Amino acid sequence: MGNENRELHVFFFPYPANGHIIPCVDLARIFASRGIRATIVTTPLNVPFISRTVGEANINIKTIKFPSPEETGLPEGCENSESALSPDKIMKLMKATTLLQDPLEHLLQEEHPNCIVADMFYPWATDSAAKFGIPRIVFHGLGFFPLCVLACVRQYKPQDKVSSFMEPFVVPNLPGEITLTKMQLPQIPTHDELFAKLLEESSDSELKSFGVIANSFYELEPVYADHYRKELGRKAWHLGPVSLSNRNTEEKVSRGREASISEHECLTWLQSKEPNSVVYACFGSMTAFPDAQLKEIALGLEASGQPFIWVVKKGSKSEGEKLEWLPEGFEERVEGKGLIIRGWAPQVMILDHEAVGGFVTHCGWNSVLEGVCGGLPMVTWPMYAEQFYNAKFLTDIVKIGVGVGAQTWIGMMGREPVKKEAIEKAVKRIMVGEEAEEMRNRAKELGQMARRAMEEGGSSYSDFNSLVEDLRSRAH
Repeated sequence: MGNENRELHVFFFPYPANGHIIPCVDLARIFASRGIRATIVTTPLNVPFISRTVGEANINIKTIKFPSPEETGLPEGCENSESALSPDKIMKLMKATTLLQDPLEHLLQEEHPNCIVADMFYPWATDSAAKFGIPRIVFHGLGFFPLCVLACVRQYKPQDKVSSFMEPFVVPNLPGEITLTKMQLPQIPTHDELFAKLLEESSDSELKSFGVIANSFYELEPVYADHYRKELGRKAWHLGPVSLSNRNTEEKVSRGREASISEHECLTWLQSKEPNSVVYACFGSMTAFPDAQLKEIALGLEASGQPFIWVVKKGSKSEGEKLEWLPEGFEERVEGKGLIIRGWAPQVMILDHEAVGGFVTHCGWNSVLEGVCGGLPMVTWPMYAEQFYNAKFLTDIVKIGVGVGAQTWIGMMGREPVKKEAIEKAVKRIMVGEEAEEMRNRAKELGQMARRAMEEGGSSYSDFNSLVEDLRSRAH
């Protein structure tokens, strides 16, 4: 099949945020490993980050440029959500990406690929591809459950029928009696008509596109995979978990940014711990907690009595400097037992290590699947976007998650810090005792299914074949 595949050329066009780029590169690696010509399209400042993540894979990178800062209204060098960071700048970046349409169309005209896989935040890519008779596939980086919830909430608007932000409602036309509150829905800045319009266009362009690639595998969510395709009538292929395209330790370490800890130091620390004893806490690349919350996390992890690795986005101080938000004497008390990584961590490598027994997560879908692949029970601590849906999936559907009690978006006024006691209790529930053992067994079973899905004859492997067949018959 390899030689036949060579004649197909697929463009991948990720949204410039680390949580979107990484799974899109992983997806491109899967295509490349199956003999398909893969090209990633990005802006110049994102190239080093993408090159690291591509590693040895046979993938081309093509660049397109934003117009001048005067035209985009963006500060110089602001080509990634990580460099934007303030909500205002992130919104500006999102709107500025429409200015990439012309440069992308020039590239499509020159290269004429057989297909373009573009992020959901580029709704205009469907029309751009259509101009050249090229099918556009949408890649959200999500699984079927959050895709179903998003579609049903958008279509039926159950949130408009409740009288308060905290009144629960059942999501209509969705299996499993899923209840949510308004506080848990993606909060669109109401004053921001452009952003609301972008989301509207994004859902319309998805319906007009060639189909959707889900970062999932059939055995994880069969009811929702069927519902999305049969009941909601969407054309979709599950090709995940895409993170499993990183096979060896080196690939796992070089995925994403330069880690803030050496592979050797990290592995040495993990190897000194008992199997399933370490809890790993990480809240994604976009979450910045206030000091009061960081203090509660520190105290909760310490009180749980478990060895821990805690990835902190904030306070990268020079060596030997104390971090003012840490409780008095904390670093001395947890020496050898707690490892704080300030910055970027080699997450997949850590989650796959036998010493790690649980994961405290913000429930971004990438992290959810990486936790599943690691066979880990999880403490769910959703922050924003579709993370409350993903948390529901872990706690209510696959039952390998325990909520920490976060009920509202992180930016909402009046969101109290989650207290030390709640953190300690949730960590203990996924790490020790009978309930933890049952969750871990379920999670390990799902992890094995995930690996089988990606192997020859597995569900994701076979879905990949049917997508390639569709593209090949279209190319002919």
